Amino acid sequence: MEELARESISLLGKPTLDSDSPRLGSFGAIFIMLKSALGAGLLNFPWAFERAGGIHTAVMVEMVSLVFLVSGLVILGYSSSISGQSTYQAVVRGVCGASIGKLCEVCYIFNLFMISIAFLVIVADQLQKLCVSIYELIIGLPEAEMPYHWYTDQRFTLSVLCVILILPLSIPREISIQKYTSVLGTFAATYLTVAMIIKYYTMQDQEGPVTPLYSTGLNSWASVFSVIPTICFGFQCHESCIAIYSSMENKKLSHWVFISVVSMVICLVIYSLTGVYGYLTFGKRVTPDVLMSYAGDDLLMIVARLLFGISIITIYPIVLLLGRSVIQDPLLKLRSKCSVVTKSYETRTRLVLTVAWIGVTLLAAIFVPDISKVIGLIGGISAFFIFIFPGLCLIFAVHSEPISTRLRVILTAWGVITLLCGAFIFGQSTSIAIMQALNKL
Repeated sequence: MEELARESISLLGKPTLDSDSPRLGSFGAIFIMLKSALGAGLLNFPWAFERAGGIHTAVMVEMVSLVFLVSGLVILGYSSSISGQSTYQAVVRGVCGASIGKLCEVCYIFNLFMISIAFLVIVADQLQKLCVSIYELIIGLPEAEMPYHWYTDQRFTLSVLCVILILPLSIPREISIQKYTSVLGTFAATYLTVAMIIKYYTMQDQEGPVTPLYSTGLNSWASVFSVIPTICFGFQCHESCIAIYSSMENKKLSHWVFISVVSMVICLVIYSLTGVYGYLTFGKRVTPDVLMSYAGDDLLMIVARLLFGISIITIYPIVLLLGRSVIQDPLLKLRSKCSVVTKSYETRTRLVLTVAWIGVTLLAAIFVPDISKVIGLIGGISAFFIFIFPGLCLIFAVHSEPISTRLRVILTAWGVITLLCGAFIFGQSTSIAIMQALNKL
């Protein structure tokens, strides 16, 4: 996410890099890729394993998805090299044309907006569980006997948190504090995985194996496909990969393939371990947010909730900054055609957009009790950035580059396959989200 913030600089009309900027080495590029990919989606993977029907089926879906994930990263790096652009939107616009570039910007804003909602839902869940944990530790009574107070309602506490903490962090034009807190997300993800493994082997009240290792709960292929959006959301780092590639010292395509493969394999290991041990621990009882499945007085998981909550609070302003920049930049350009853009006008515009963004996402988070609904929709939108836009970039790029006819046909075919897979994932996840919304009416 720290690297994503650099994209906002270009959206404000400033160069992202200069000749004196430090360049990324292999280790730095891999670490930033991990920071971009490892995040809130980790909490949803045990639930996704249960929905897929078991460990073997879920891991198989992950492995197949990994081929397309790495392919998308490689295509985007290649497209960046031939277009000379350093942001996702600019690469799509430069390779595929202005119309597809506009579509990319709209999807980009909507994706960031939905990610903001997901972040607030997760924070609300952790706040609720932390309140229960504090009550159980201090009072010594179980959650069932906890009295209701308006000031302990997660909707109130989340609103207060947005006003006193998230809003002040989001108002500045550039959020430099993130360079100190960005590593927290990776640490929180690693801690959660290790804590879940420890809890699986040390839980005293576990009634034997909760779930089998084999996929006995598979209901239909629809159940398998329904977890793909979760995988897309979890492994999503494609929006930031172009900025990472543009910052690298060694921009050879073979080197970028190495970076992409290593990063995705490490993510696969962490996500798979979390999914496996969360699924084995709770089975069909696992919740969409796996931390909500653990007891409130569990010290290991209290720390995990704190880490995840704090990391998301520090990442939310960066997501807001990116979305706000895409909206604010055209407004400032339109204003400049009529009159001078003063500093006060820019500040007012930034403040209004910030308050509106936080307000709307807060309302949405309050009325969305299940994080799986949000992640399912985000995963569908992520199909644009992982499958559809890379597929389009490959199709357009191979017809403008001097390559052999045979290779052009092969690459075009792969681009079409990637594009169709993305369209299927987006269509399926969107239709499921619409049907679930209609069922509640």
